[in-house]
Amino acid sequence: MGFYRRKRNLYEQQVHNKRMTMVVMAGFILFLGLLGFGFDMIMLEFFPLGTLFALALGAGTAMWSYNSGAASVIRSTGAYSADPDNPAHRQLINVVDEMTIASGIPRPKIYIVPDKAPNAFATGKNPDDGYVAVTEGLLETLNREELQAVIAHEIAHIRNYDIRLMTIVAALVGAIVLLAMMARRAMWFGGGRRSSGGSGRGGGGPIMIVVLVLWLIGIILAPIIANMMAMMVSRKREYLADATAAELTRNPQGLVSALHKISGSFVKPKAIHRDAAHLCISDPFHLKREQRTGFMADLFSTHPPVNKRVEALRNMAYQYEQQKTRV
Repeated sequence: MGFYRRKRNLYEQQVHNKRMTMVVMAGFILFLGLLGFGFDMIMLEFFPLGTLFALALGAGTAMWSYNSGAASVIRSTGAYSADPDNPAHRQLINVVDEMTIASGIPRPKIYIVPDKAPNAFATGKNPDDGYVAVTEGLLETLNREELQAVIAHEIAHIRNYDIRLMTIVAALVGAIVLLAMMARRAMWFGGGRRSSGGSGRGGGGPIMIVVLVLWLIGIILAPIIANMMAMMVSRKREYLADATAAELTRNPQGLVSALHKISGSFVKPKAIHRDAAHLCISDPFHLKREQRTGFMADLFSTHPPVNKRVEALRNMAYQYEQQKTRV
């Protein structure tokens, strides 16, 4: 008998994605704690100077990004405000209004990116200071139903505080990388003196050896591990935004159709920079690794493969239809 995995409806998918995000965030904290504890125990005899410095710098970087990042992203794309007198823009404004009413958040600022590549993104530090930006190519490519699904996805990112979460993740990544760099330099310049028995504890025993080995592996692989974990959080939030969009529109198939059109476009963006690519609903540069499946592909992708997102949405649609027929 083969293994059977029950399909999740959209509410179960939301709970699952939130739970997995918390698991990854806990992993971030544990990894940072391992690096800090190992550094303080081995190099500073438990005095937490290195850890405190790394966390302070990471927090400072996060605060700057949190307060100034959204406006910087909008400016970097050359986006302009939606014009109510333009019929295409008017439809976009109407759709945004529909989805904000459905989601219960204030209407975000609406911008148009002068780019023919179909895509969209959301930014902002909270629902009261949200931005939704769509490209001119998106307005030309999608019909109203598909546009509504994309806007629902972006509204979901704002309502779910994904920008705040990713800012925290960026701070944790920065703190981990910085602490690992400090540890490597400390090992290079002062490791010999510390390891020669300066603590007077006779080497610390088996536990000390295990901590040392794990710490050495951690400081070597820290940049790779931290970025992989950040990408995992990003992918989980994309799945959650898809599920929330299905909840807001009650139409998972609309987002399926939109994702097919966006990912199937061969137009490369000119206004959206690589630094903002992770914010977009689908990878705007159509990198091959973003569409591959498997363990290694998942580790290095900011977006889930479109076929996996489509499968999840169709599964949600199937169970949603089943629930409606039973009511």
